Amino acid sequence: MTSSTSHPAPCAPSPARRDAEATKAAIVRAARHLLARHAHTDITLKAVAERAGVSPPLVLKYFGSKDALFAGIMSFEADAEEVLDAPLERLGRHMVHHLLTSQAERGADPILRIVYAPLHREHGYVLRANFRTQVVRRLGDRLAGPDAGLRAELAVGMLLGLGVMYGIARGPHLRATAIADITDRYAPAVQACLTPE
Repeated sequence: MTSSTSHPAPCAPSPARRDAEATKAAIVRAARHLLARHAHTDITLKAVAERAGVSPPLVLKYFGSKDALFAGIMSFEADAEEVLDAPLERLGRHMVHHLLTSQAERGADPILRIVYAPLHREHGYVLRANFRTQVVRRLGDRLAGPDAGLRAELAVGMLLGLGVMYGIARGPHLRATAIADITDRYAPAVQACLTPE
């Protein structure tokens, strides 16, 4: 007598779960877009919801309040993970390439939110403090040798300057040049701040 045991097929994530994640991501993208163009106090949940293509109660369901939503938007933790995710000896190249591909593929790079800090009055202080701690200091902690903090600020400043010229000022020569070529030219200068000879 043979007994056959059937093994259930692995469960795929339910469509509702995927939809919830996609909806939350759309709300975050919408809030980031608006935060880069308007003062925090001028942004309404209705505007975020309209841009995300959802209802205002759905924004509240997922985030609880406008303040809770924007507290997450003003954090750079996840963005720092991505932009600093490379070995130190190749980090300059990774940072430049990441910033440019984010601009080209998504229309923005999340760390560029810092350039809009003056729009946000008291919330701008939070944005600046988070940026200094979560991006610049985190980078500086990875650097060896003297002036690590200064070199981290210089490297990030160079990156932001490139991002402004490419994505905000939309320099025509930069935009017409392949990302690989820009990276080849710009990354060595950033890397020189990270690992000086």
